[in-house]
Amino acid sequence: MSSKKKIKVGIVVGEHSGDNLGSEIIKNLKKHNNIALYGVAGPKVISEGLDSLFDFTNLQIMGLVDPLLNILKLKRFQKKLTELFLKEKIDIFIGVDSPDFNNNIYKNLKKSSSIKTIQVVSPSVWGWRQGRIKNIKKYIDLVVCLFHFEDDFFKQRSINSIHLGHHFAKLEKNDTKSVLKKHNLDSKKEFITIMPGSRNSEIKYLLPIYLDFVKKHYKLNKNTQYLIPAANDDQFYSIKNKLSGLNYPIKLGLNCSSEFLSISNSSVVTSGTATLESAILECAPVICYKTNNLNYVIISNMLKIDFVGLPNLLLGKVHFPELIQNRCTSNNILNALEELKNVDHDKTFANLKRGLSGLGLDDVSKEILDL
Repeated sequence: MSSKKKIKVGIVVGEHSGDNLGSEIIKNLKKHNNIALYGVAGPKVISEGLDSLFDFTNLQIMGLVDPLLNILKLKRFQKKLTELFLKEKIDIFIGVDSPDFNNNIYKNLKKSSSIKTIQVVSPSVWGWRQGRIKNIKKYIDLVVCLFHFEDDFFKQRSINSIHLGHHFAKLEKNDTKSVLKKHNLDSKKEFITIMPGSRNSEIKYLLPIYLDFVKKHYKLNKNTQYLIPAANDDQFYSIKNKLSGLNYPIKLGLNCSSEFLSISNSSVVTSGTATLESAILECAPVICYKTNNLNYVIISNMLKIDFVGLPNLLLGKVHFPELIQNRCTSNNILNALEELKNVDHDKTFANLKRGLSGLGLDDVSKEILDL
């Protein structure tokens, strides 16, 4: 498939982080072939030439309960996308993250076409719901993994996979003076970065706990400033409204997570990619997660792992504290931050970064085109 003819690529992206990764993959595919794009994604992939079928934020529904409540809406989107891909006779379908949403598209495409199917960002079958392995074998031609332990897991089960590596392998700390100047911050302050998550439901459940933590922590640590990097405009204004009337030194920024983490020694982070970003930037995270009780009961009964934070999964042990569900309280966050102060993290930070390198985007793009 790596000839110079125009290749029709279908793509589905449901998250901002996936939009960044998807756009980089498309850029690398374009180095080897002419590409026509179809599907749905965010602004980064759109800038590469995609006319998105609908707003990708419609796919940002998480957990187990919320997707069930929105199942008819999600099925309509799956149907529209499948019809588009078959109508345009795409050669390749790339699903970036959102494996549960993509699954029916893979299945429907394989039933009636020879379209090559690629899942970028491994479904977390190594952690829970291992029954999904059967469908991955049947309907997905290639799984592109960010982490080596995921690639090992799939290869052990005879699933075609490749280790891309994670872009955080190249992540470097921002210059402190530049960050302080840009955000008008006092160099004499101690900084703690707070990352409430990128989804509305995460902010709903976790931000009140984080703000209660700020209230308690600031009483004991008057020289602290709290930094909150919002992931997008909607989140920025949502958080800004919730901060209204609070008399604590909280700095809210937009798209500046690496800047805020670079000048902080510790962070309070909602479980997800941000926990790894924090650790790679040598800002020791307290890893938190909370959802509605029904979601948690269902998920916890299916988990096959003892910890959930990405840095801990890569290390194979709990180095950074994890406060999940009922343990996620403002008092427990206070205690966990104190514990982090007494631990030497230098070797851990270095080991994490070394473990993130993989084949890279160019080799993965060639692999996709050669399917």
